[in-house]
Parts: sequence; C-alpha cells; structure tokens
Amino acid sequence: MKNKDNANSTSFLSTKNQQILRKQVIDDDGPGTVLHDFEKILDFIGPDGVGVSGKYNFFPLKLLPQLNAQMKHPIAIDLKRPVQKSYPHINGLYLVLRASGIVMIEGLGSKQTMVIDKAVLQSWQTLNPVERYFTLFESWMVKGNPEIIGEHAGFVDTPFTTWVQFFKRIPKKGLKVAGDKEEETLIIYFPGLYTLALLDLFGLVTLQHAEPEKGKGWRIARVNRTPLGDALLALMTHYFTSEDYYHNKFSGEDELLLSSLQSILQPFFPKRRNRLVIPEAEFQDGIHVFKVSLGRIWRRIAIPAKMVLDTFSSSILDAFDFDYDHLYMFSYRNRFGMLEHINHPYADEPPYASEVLIGELSLKPGTAMRYLYDFGDNWEFAVKLECIDPADETIKGPVMLESHGEAPEQYPEWDEY
Repeated sequence: MKNKDNANSTSFLSTKNQQILRKQVIDDDGPGTVLHDFEKILDFIGPDGVGVSGKYNFFPLKLLPQLNAQMKHPIAIDLKRPVQKSYPHINGLYLVLRASGIVMIEGLGSKQTMVIDKAVLQSWQTLNPVERYFTLFESWMVKGNPEIIGEHAGFVDTPFTTWVQFFKRIPKKGLKVAGDKEEETLIIYFPGLYTLALLDLFGLVTLQHAEPEKGKGWRIARVNRTPLGDALLALMTHYFTSEDYYHNKFSGEDELLLSSLQSILQPFFPKRRNRLVIPEAEFQDGIHVFKVSLGRIWRRIAIPAKMVLDTFSSSILDAFDFDYDHLYMFSYRNRFGMLEHINHPYADEPPYASEVLIGELSLKPGTAMRYLYDFGDNWEFAVKLECIDPADETIKGPVMLESHGEAPEQYPEWDEY
C-alpha cells in the first residue's frame, strides 16, 4: 500500500528544509565529490577490468595510492602497508559501486577480475547528474550492507540508522575529533570511517582533515553537518519510519524500496526521472562443472542446469560417502557482493534448495560457493564453478567426473567407539 504522504504531500518537511532541497544544485561538481570520484573509479576499472583479490574481491593493494591520487581530494595517510579500508573514500565508493550493480566479478582462482557490465554502463551514461547522484545515494541507502566490504552490521543497523545516530552526536558548532582521544577511537567504529567518507562524498557533512600521524592513517580534525545533510535526513526519516517503507522492506523487494525513494525525491528534484537499469538474471543453461573440495580432498561433479540444488547436495554427499541425515546450506556472493543463502528443504527460512534450479543462480565460471552440511559437526565444503559446457540431453543427472583423495569418515569418533 502506497503511503499517501509520500506520494502527494511535502507538508511533513519544514519550509526551511523544503527550500534547501528545492534550491540544491546537483551537477558534476557537487554537492560533494561523489560523481567526480565515482567516474574516476569507473575509469580505473576501464574496459578490460581490473584484477581483484581476497574474499571480498578488493582492489589491488599496489594500485590504491594511484587511485587515491585521482580522487578530487586525496587523503594523506602515513602507513607502511595500507589496505583498501585505509582509504575510506575508496572503500565507501567500492561499497556503492558493488551495491549499484554496475560491476561483476569474473574469472577463476586467483585470477579474478572486476569488470563493468556494458549494458548497465550504457544505462548509466544516459542518466543526468541528478539521476546519477541519487542512483548512488539510493544504492547506498537500500543495498549498501557493510558485509560487502567485510564490515559487521548489527541486526537493526542500516546506512540510514547509522546516519541518524551519528548526526545526533554532531553539535551545531561541529564535532571536534582530533585531540579528543575518546572521539578519535569512537569515530572509527561508529559511524565507521567509510560511512563518514560517504557522508562527505555526498556533501552531507564537511570535514576538516588533521595532519596524519605515523601508523594512524586518516585523521579528522572536525566534522560539520551541512544544510543539505539536515534537510535530506529529515526527508529520509519521514520515509524510513513510514508504513510504506516497512511494507516494502518485509516484501524483500529492493526494487520497491528504490521506486518509493524516487517518488519522494522527485517533488524536490524534478530532474530525477530515470533510474539505472540492471538486466534481470537469465537462466544459465548447460552442464555446470563444479569442483567440490574438503581440504585437499576433492571431487569434480557435472550437473545439468535444470537440476535443483537439493539434487546437487545429494551428489556431493554421495561423492564423499556421507549420509543424508542432516540439514545443509549453500552460500555464495551475488553480483552486488552480498551473501545469498539457499537452505535445506526442511529449514525454517526460504529459499529452499528443492525449489531453486542450478541455472537460476546465473553463476559465472569462477564463482565460489560454500556448502555447509550438518550444523552440529559443520562439514564445510568449498564449491567452485569451473565451467559451463553446452547442454547435453544424454546427461540426465549429476555425474562425478574425477575424484582425488580418500573421503574422511563422517563420524570418526563413533566408528572408533
């Protein structure tokens, strides 16, 4: 059900905040540097993509200083071995980049590459600066889960709630950070340096930088809220505490949330008409060849795309001579960098492995999954899609192509007893 206040009225905002929003100019030069710096990120990835590494597919360490230098306001740090989170603006942009769906991860093993989806890039290039700004802003608000960059988020923590709570800590005269040992420590964890950087990138705060100290990384002298930050937060508060939001949130459809955000922004930003188009995932037909590993022991299994994941689970257990007596869960990262879980048919929460076809996952060769079997003993199998061969009607079910190493005893202590 649509919230009528959102759709038909702006009376919930003060006259001052309405004026601030309506008069705000959004172009390639502001507010903040998000559009300038995001384009530099896209240029950095380039048409051939860029090699990424680690569990979260971060940018290569050796190229981070080069990328930092291309930001409109490079930050100074004094660290011997900086990592991606040492550059909070780059880390924040990476979060928004993945959440937007403009990029994908391809490749096998250690040779994984972040590439720009050409169809999505074409859609991005048709957007005007207002549409681009709010595309990135809404991606952060709706899909910007800290898990994308390996950060922990509590059950009720969202980018919006973190923004609200942090603004409550900032006095009208600004928040002094450098020199206040308690605040210097607190701000690292709440709101977190990447969140602070995103607030800066979107022009919602202004920052005074402090001189770096050896081994301490990015330092902040003072944080001030901006009029845009206060006005936009008031607008977002109305939406994120509305029935409309909770209805859309519990539907599990991010597109409904994005559409609703657009509807409340448009009265103030009439140029906000179009949205970024992400192609719907297509069924990936063919014979999927997986390497399933348990430590140094592995099996290579081929399975048709039209088989359900529950059948794949059975083939794994058969390949390692395990019984079927326990629950399991498949986990993998989707194109947005978020973990997806597909559960045993008898688990409490969907989606269920008996209802999801292999080809519906739209996996790319190189995609890694985790198969966790028996939540008591926690048998954790590493599953990697090696290739997708053409469909073959003669292959009716899973086939084990290769076996390496002797499978462990499923219940070694019981056997010894």
